[in-house]
Amino acid sequence: MSQNKFKLVECPRDAMQGLHDFVPAKLKSEYLNLLLQVGFDTLDFGSFVSPKAIPQMADTIEVLANLDLTDISTKLLAIVANLRGIEDALKHEHVRYLGFPFSISETFQQRNTNSSIEQSLTTVEKMLLLCDKNNKKVVIYLSMGFGNPYGDVWNYEIVEKWADILVSKGVEIISLADTVGVSTPKKIEHILPKLISRFSNTEIGIHLHSTPTERFEKIEAAYNSGVKRIDSALKGFGGCPMAADDLTGNIATEDVIAYLNSRCETVELNMEKWNEAMRLSAKIFG
Repeated sequence: MSQNKFKLVECPRDAMQGLHDFVPAKLKSEYLNLLLQVGFDTLDFGSFVSPKAIPQMADTIEVLANLDLTDISTKLLAIVANLRGIEDALKHEHVRYLGFPFSISETFQQRNTNSSIEQSLTTVEKMLLLCDKNNKKVVIYLSMGFGNPYGDVWNYEIVEKWADILVSKGVEIISLADTVGVSTPKKIEHILPKLISRFSNTEIGIHLHSTPTERFEKIEAAYNSGVKRIDSALKGFGGCPMAADDLTGNIATEDVIAYLNSRCETVELNMEKWNEAMRLSAKIFG
């Protein structure tokens, strides 16, 4: 299925990773197989990280083995946080994208990947070389991209500086991530057009977290900013367990679809399979 000019990235991994009760691999796979049939551009399906850090994703390899990828156009993305995770992910033919959370908050980079920003940059450099050799693509999530709760200095110049450095290293896809829901329409419309204009040969996307009441205006701001790559999760489930205890959820995919439809944008998705996934989600998320 074509996605026309918008790349919709569905993020069940982000939705599930903070759940307290472990979701069996069989149920995860059943859910992911439905989402694969919907026709999203990319499915953020799992992660190759320490099971101690994210216990919910400990069965990613088992889940991957149970995915039916026959006649599926959706590309699989897995999150990695260090060289070991990168090497593990590279062993799997069907994983097309490796996503790395690169925080512009020093505090959060240490909390999330147990490394400094500079150490993470070295990891990204190695990751780019390895992915190039193995025919994989790198997606860098520029996390805490709209501010942070730790008191670390944040401004647009810092966002642009790190985007500039990453692009100079060879990064082709950057998703600006609002890890704790501090973005506002004003910030989105200030930052995104500048990044898209400055890095015209780089795919600039957005990964927003939000309270339900603010989702629509953030989606509208992203659309008005010219973003063509949008991360979201069914029903707005999830958030980042490494960032806060009171999780701010993802942008809801159904809100993104509804907004794009309201703007007469073509969104070619299998809504029958989407509705099946919506119903099955109750078994996972309650």
